[in-house]
Amino acid sequence: MAFILFIGGVALLLWMSDRADKEERRATLISDILWLEQNLRFHLTRNEELLGRIDLAQTADAKTFESFARTLFGFESGLRQLIWLDAEGQARRAHPATMDSAVAGETTEVSPSRQSFRLARSLGKPVYSSAYPFFTDDWQFEVHVPVSREGRVVGVMVGVYRIREILGDSVPWWLAERYRISIVGNSGKVLGTRSKIESAVTDEGYQVAFDPPGWGLTIHAVPYHAPRPLASVLLSASLVILALIVLWSLWILRRHVLRRQAVEEQLQREYAFRKAMEDSLDTGMRARNLDGEIIYVNPAFCRMVGWSAAELIGRRPPMPYWADDYLDETRAMHDRVLAGQGPEEGFELKLKRRSGEVIDVLIHEAPLIDAQGRHSGWMGSMVDITERKHADEQARQQQDRLQSTARLVAMGEMASSIAHELNQPLAAISSYCTGAANLLRNQVPTDEVLPALDKAVEQARRAGQVIRRIYSLARPGESRFEVVDLAERVEAALSLMDGEIRQKGIHVLLALSPAATVEGDPVLLEQALFNLLRNAIESMRDTAPEQRQLAVALTCAEGYARLAIVDRGYGIAPDVAGQLFDPLFTTKPEGMGMGLAICRSVVENHRGRLSFEANPQGGTVFHVLLPLVPQWVAPPRT
Repeated sequence: MAFILFIGGVALLLWMSDRADKEERRATLISDILWLEQNLRFHLTRNEELLGRIDLAQTADAKTFESFARTLFGFESGLRQLIWLDAEGQARRAHPATMDSAVAGETTEVSPSRQSFRLARSLGKPVYSSAYPFFTDDWQFEVHVPVSREGRVVGVMVGVYRIREILGDSVPWWLAERYRISIVGNSGKVLGTRSKIESAVTDEGYQVAFDPPGWGLTIHAVPYHAPRPLASVLLSASLVILALIVLWSLWILRRHVLRRQAVEEQLQREYAFRKAMEDSLDTGMRARNLDGEIIYVNPAFCRMVGWSAAELIGRRPPMPYWADDYLDETRAMHDRVLAGQGPEEGFELKLKRRSGEVIDVLIHEAPLIDAQGRHSGWMGSMVDITERKHADEQARQQQDRLQSTARLVAMGEMASSIAHELNQPLAAISSYCTGAANLLRNQVPTDEVLPALDKAVEQARRAGQVIRRIYSLARPGESRFEVVDLAERVEAALSLMDGEIRQKGIHVLLALSPAATVEGDPVLLEQALFNLLRNAIESMRDTAPEQRQLAVALTCAEGYARLAIVDRGYGIAPDVAGQLFDPLFTTKPEGMGMGLAICRSVVENHRGRLSFEANPQGGTVFHVLLPLVPQWVAPPRT
């Protein structure tokens, strides 16, 4: 009986040893393949960066492009072809040039590379295509890397990888001698293999996802089988005696104990590290079980609400840190979270500190999963956003004050034009009233006096309209966004300067699209347009009278209203162009330097863009780009 137990013990020990060897080989296999996957990803990422930093202007000629490609190929990058596509997807350069049609997609069907090109151009980041066969016994895939200039995609660099070449460049010889390395497609087909020796392989293998490029590709490694020599087995079996078995068993036991101790020490270090990390966070952490009972809080949470962990752990709703004025709202959100219906993007609540101070917090809740994979509660992270909300409110108030200041500045800049506009109706009123008084003194019949008085009333109404328009610009208040007919705002701004335009003999050319409707504050938009038109008029004060021409064109294209204001003035010097929109910068002796800065602020607050360029015929062209209101039909203009 003891002999049977002894044999059983020996067999058990041998089996355990064999199993440990298999696990070690398995661990080595996983480590080697993960290293290979990281190495491949490093090469692909490095190639993405090199392709994305290429200066298309410097590599426009064929020789320079070919030199760049040869240099890139020499890095053992796995690339076998480099193609430059312009923004429309047309091939401009390729090296080598024998595969242009395959990559550029000049077939009747839409190839994966064409889809990848469009996706890379739209996303603005590298995109990989799916693998496709090259001739009959090889596969390849592509990477499309957009190249941008000044924030705009000007082309796409396409790198073509062959799977066999990637394996040949990236898999070292020592790895190929241990394993048969293959890249397998999503259908299970082997697309390429790298191996050094021909030998039987085991049925144990390991695979990892090959991403990038993705598309279901995996790296599969199978170790070669090295049969154990029969003589070694017999010799080992014959040398197994009781003393050695006992010693070996003790050694195995000692190794197991040491490993266990090492694991326990590592677990303790990781626990201490995680505890120190949680204690150093400014974000409050709170865990609750499925019944809503608090089971964990970190120091940051305790500092945030003012209660200690001993006072909070084990508490059930209502919690002491719930704000008294918001109990119903807080309880409703608490029930939603416990029911698994909490907002995934987080939610805001008002809580109170122990001192009674009410604070705003942003909370994110996540399921708490135990070691058995069961849902055991909820872990919440809490950030105090009281100061941020206060800062947002201050920023909003400052924006309101800026808008009020903008109106006052605009009113000041319009003073000269308004004075001229008011001077005409006031002079006419004075003349008509003087004439009517003379007629009445001469006892002229009333019928002859009434026309003069009617004309005086009409001029007074005109002056009142001018005053009301200035009052609307200077009146403080929040922006009132509504649907605005941009053409009407242009005409209204021009009408304010009608007298100055006639006085200076400026010829105005208008081409206004009636469909240019945008969403915004009509008063602020008219103020910005007035500043731009006034600058254009003032820039032509030294222009010959026959050349004083102001052109205003308003068109609609690609979802945007495009306004161009073209003058024939003195233009903008290159040394001041970079500071033109800076606050308090002006080229006018009497200017305040706020006009163009306010214009740009107004346009950008309406999600638009303000820019300028030189007029080839002399002067400057200012461009205003504003998003159109979608699917809106403008009412008939009267």
